[in-house]
Amino acid sequence: MPANSLTTLHPGDIATIVSIHAEEALHQRLLALGFRTGKQIELIRKASFSGPLQVRIGMTDIVLRKSEASKIKVSRT
Repeated sequence: MPANSLTTLHPGDIATIVSIHAEEALHQRLLALGFRTGKQIELIRKASFSGPLQVRIGMTDIVLRKSEASKIKVSRT
């Protein structure tokens, strides 16, 4: 299945992280938060009007700006 941006998921969708295309500082921050290639991620909530996205990796919920989430490529499972 082709990789899409994390922002294309709908609440309740589960996907696998395929790649992260971010500048070094953001890439390191995402790694520290647990965003790694091959990890499963679930979209919990998506705010309206291009607001932030709440995602779950394992037992941890994380809120990302839409601009940050757009740099994470995922494949739906």
